[in-house]
Amino acid sequence: MTPQRILVIEDDKAIRRGLVDALRFESFHVFEADTAKTAVDLAVTLDCDLILLDLLLPGGDGFTILQRVREVRPTLPVIILTARGDEADRVKGLHLGADDYVVKPFSIKELVARIRAVLRRSPGRPLDLACVRFPETGMEADLFRRELRFATGERAELSEKEVELLRYLAANPDRAISREELLRCVWRIDPQGAGTRTVDMHVARLREKLRDDAEQPRLLLTVRGKGYMLASTVVAAESKP
Repeated sequence: MTPQRILVIEDDKAIRRGLVDALRFESFHVFEADTAKTAVDLAVTLDCDLILLDLLLPGGDGFTILQRVREVRPTLPVIILTARGDEADRVKGLHLGADDYVVKPFSIKELVARIRAVLRRSPGRPLDLACVRFPETGMEADLFRRELRFATGERAELSEKEVELLRYLAANPDRAISREELLRCVWRIDPQGAGTRTVDMHVARLREKLRDDAEQPRLLLTVRGKGYMLASTVVAAESKP
């Protein structure tokens, strides 16, 4: 299993160092940010599983960062860490989409328990998915071998980016994924000022390999005004087929 990845956003160097060391001891892969600008850049482009977010940061407010994260990564778990423990701040943080709220000073043991609890109830990481099955056609995509296997016994190779696109869509079932989110989370680029033609072209090529009708697709669907999603009949699996 790939180590779960946590982004620690904290400007106090001593607190941040303690958090990073403790989380690495617990076998998490940890990234750091100590300013609002760095935090936003990493939060919207980094492939992480959870964010620990301090509210008071140089150059910005944690609530603003949380709003930005929720715009582009609506399912990414966020736990607020702050000395601001009054009820109004807790309510505001939760209202803006935080998954939990921990007031300083806190116990590392309790924090790790809260992190694991939030991760357990959050969507699985795209990188954990190994196989995507299409029961209607008897086809399956082996994401480790980067190939499609058809019921006829035929096979087709998938490019690395096609695998990442398919994996991300499969890890977010029953939700239309915008082109902007795909650019951030699959291509790792900021969509501001960037065209979305790249996404559309990859979707078109993937549909062709899936033998999905481009005019009336049944497997990789277009949701008008929202983006792309896989059909509800598609099944994602974490183990190799």
